[in-house]
Amino acid sequence: MPLSWVLLSTWEQLTGEMRSFMERLIFPYLVYDANHSTLFTKRIKTGLIYTMGAKEDQMKLMGYDQSLNIVEMVMKRIFGESESLFVTDTYQFYDYSKYDSSAFDPEKKAKRRKEEFPKDCQKAFAMEFALPKFKGSHLEAKTRHLPILRGFL
Repeated sequence: MPLSWVLLSTWEQLTGEMRSFMERLIFPYLVYDANHSTLFTKRIKTGLIYTMGAKEDQMKLMGYDQSLNIVEMVMKRIFGESESLFVTDTYQFYDYSKYDSSAFDPEKKAKRRKEEFPKDCQKAFAMEFALPKFKGSHLEAKTRHLPILRGFL
């Protein structure tokens, strides 16, 4: 069955919920042989979208991209193909004045959201069309538009 889904992350790791989901998704197909083979018989494309409050340079400096790319590597090993999209410098709050958040410049965050977030959404939309769909199943309607779930780094 084709797979089209979104991944949340927190700090440089997956959230606990996503980590558990990933383990249950991947574990049944693992084979501990010398060839690192998989029991998943089809080759499908998978997509991973990470959203984070960290800026792109911070993400790279902290090594988030490297640790999260391990997930992509495992997805490729098990399912065949995978690609990741990193959406950086996202909102942590809709109203920064309600929180002790002096590390952030709300005006810069708003400007970035206005100018860059639509581009990120277009990349996610393009990514969705490159992924297979759940044809003829009750999931088809749910995968028609790629949901973007927000997590924070």
